[in-house]
Amino acid sequence: MKLELQSERLLLTPLALADLDLVLELWTDPAVVEYVCDVVTEEELRKEMSDAIKRGGNGGIGIWCVADRSTREKLGETYLLPLPIDTDDTDFSLVVMGQMPDAEIEIGYFLKRSSWGKGYATEICKRLLQFAFQQVSLK
Repeated sequence: MKLELQSERLLLTPLALADLDLVLELWTDPAVVEYVCDVVTEEELRKEMSDAIKRGGNGGIGIWCVADRSTREKLGETYLLPLPIDTDDTDFSLVVMGQMPDAEIEIGYFLKRSSWGKGYATEICKRLLQFAFQQVSLK
């Protein structure tokens, strides 16, 4: 399954350790995480990167780095992950390669403030929904 996804303006690639700079920028910005959580410390983010780069369901479940297709500038991250029901955060133990989680899957995104108001969220969600239902065959 091809995990590098493209839309008209965007390139989505599986999140990697090399994307720590983006993760730090997003999760330490109070405006970006305002409706989700408090800012996260650099130490916590470094510890959580091993979970953040995990892939499940043959690679179809996980987090992608969102970049501008033409400039390759990192704009944010997006994900298909198990929806937290009785917890405050994703249960990454459900993200197992080769297995589809026995949980509802949510789509989400975080964008740098400089990327707000440009229609990227809509473009990201359209592309991930297409991927989820046509390539991953989520129900």
